[in-house]
Amino acid sequence: MKIKVAIDSRMITWTGVGAYLRNLLKFIDYSAILGDPAIISKPNIIPYTAPIYGLREQLAFPYRILKKTKPDILHVPHSNIPWFYRGKIAVTIHDLTHLIYPKFLPHKKYTRISKLVYFYFYFLNWFACKRACHIIAISNNTKKDIINFFKVKPEKISVVHSGVCEEFIIKEKSAVEYLCKKYSIPIDKKVLLYVGNLTPHKNVERLISAFAKMQNKNDCCLVLAGKAFDLFSGNQKAKELGLEKSIVQTGFISQEKLIDLYNLADLFVFPSIYEGFGLPVLESLACGTPVACSKTSSLPEVGGELAFYFDPFDENDIAMQMDKALHSQQDPKELRNYALQFSWEKTAEKTLNALSSIFV
Repeated sequence: MKIKVAIDSRMITWTGVGAYLRNLLKFIDYSAILGDPAIISKPNIIPYTAPIYGLREQLAFPYRILKKTKPDILHVPHSNIPWFYRGKIAVTIHDLTHLIYPKFLPHKKYTRISKLVYFYFYFLNWFACKRACHIIAISNNTKKDIINFFKVKPEKISVVHSGVCEEFIIKEKSAVEYLCKKYSIPIDKKVLLYVGNLTPHKNVERLISAFAKMQNKNDCCLVLAGKAFDLFSGNQKAKELGLEKSIVQTGFISQEKLIDLYNLADLFVFPSIYEGFGLPVLESLACGTPVACSKTSSLPEVGGELAFYFDPFDENDIAMQMDKALHSQQDPKELRNYALQFSWEKTAEKTLNALSSIFV
């Protein structure tokens, strides 16, 4: 059954949800796209640029225009659904990080503000789960969390894993060694790579401490990549441990250079305490690079039997598994073939199937 689906695309320039949107738009022919015409140049775009969260996005939602286009269902890729929309809604919930780990909320120094932020996120997700005809969770772990928090019936939730972009491929080391000069990465050392941000649940400080405990730390360097590391130099933890010369921070990095960095790395390390999915794990595997990551939340679901898992709260275990992974001699082609099971084309197909199931 072919259905007309509209989608709210305002978060398309973001990282996690943005990658999800950009790839769905490649493979799904949406009947209407709510967003910024300056970013998405398609004839079926409905101008909608209100900031995410808050009252303004609710009041500025194009209720009348969308009603005229008559979509069968509106797909909202995040929990901020339009409160006053009367048509059918499907929502994608990526994770419940703020609810699982409220201690990591913004304004943690200000108890009252932190509580308000917690209840705001709780309300957004509770209302989205209650109002939506169907929920798409990007992992079985997220589905489990939704059921536990909001008592949603399991049959109301479809698990549709995210995918990995086809641009993430295996390259020859000689083609990516230019990064050593660009970012002052020692060419004669093993490269451990972390990609992400500095939010507390990413656990970067504990990764640095674990790096100091590795048996082979003198033969390695730790590369921290991502926009967050534009301002990370001089981290106190690295100074305390005498690791300033062994840690490289790239700052913001384009996707093209990120692919090359995955290929340059001897090991990708992801110590996050909680992830809705953990896309960097797949990206690394698609580039043929071994992965050591936390054994929490959705990460074992993504890394399968090929990743090396550690307790993210145990620095000794992190160090031990990083040492073990560096000597694993895994076949890059095997890692890539596993990652290719998760494609955005499959994600789009399963998303449409989940939305269509509402009308059966």
